[in-house]
Amino acid sequence: MPLNDRSRRQQLPEEVATYVREMIISGEVRAGDFLRIERIAEAVGVSTTPVREGLLALRSEGFVEMVPRRGFVVAPFTKQDVRDLFWAQAQLAAELAARAAKNITPQQIAELEGILKEHEDAIAQGDTERISSLGHAFHRKINLIADSPRLARLLGSVVTNLPNRFYATIEGHVTTTQEEHPLLLDALKKHAGKRAKTIMESHILDGADHLIDELEQRGLWDTDAEANAG
Repeated sequence: MPLNDRSRRQQLPEEVATYVREMIISGEVRAGDFLRIERIAEAVGVSTTPVREGLLALRSEGFVEMVPRRGFVVAPFTKQDVRDLFWAQAQLAAELAARAAKNITPQQIAELEGILKEHEDAIAQGDTERISSLGHAFHRKINLIADSPRLARLLGSVVTNLPNRFYATIEGHVTTTQEEHPLLLDALKKHAGKRAKTIMESHILDGADHLIDELEQRGLWDTDAEANAG
């Protein structure tokens, strides 16, 4: 099989998983709803095989459950689940920020300053798409500077549990990023690892509350059901 075909076959289940995660987190499907494989295949534009593979991946992440002889059903997704995902992300991202503070070079500081300047320009222009994109770029650069690829891959595996557009919502929260990104860059410049770690952890954890508010506004959770879920 040609390399491009093999790569494409590996990407298809990931596309399905991303599509279904977004359906779940946006509230388009709710806990207890059955996921129709043929309908998903048609929506994503793939055969049923990668749909099954994508749903099995989501089963391992806890987003769906398999009911014998009936298929895949949406698992409960609670506010605590959101907080847990962000807690795990915060611990890993904070450690990467601390390591970046030790490793950072003048050139890398200049690159981060450039991203931050573009980010501020995007805020001034009200360009929501660029705001979120540059927010992501700022974080990605810090992760690379940390020079800890295995830890960065672990962070990536946590981040994939939520669709990109929901992280974009958080990075697009102008007040938070406008205040905290410069503080983080200042800590990196001063090689203040502990301060960089604290700022990054707080920054990520704040994102959980922003996302919960966003999802509540979208009507993801039924108040009574959420209370019963504990």
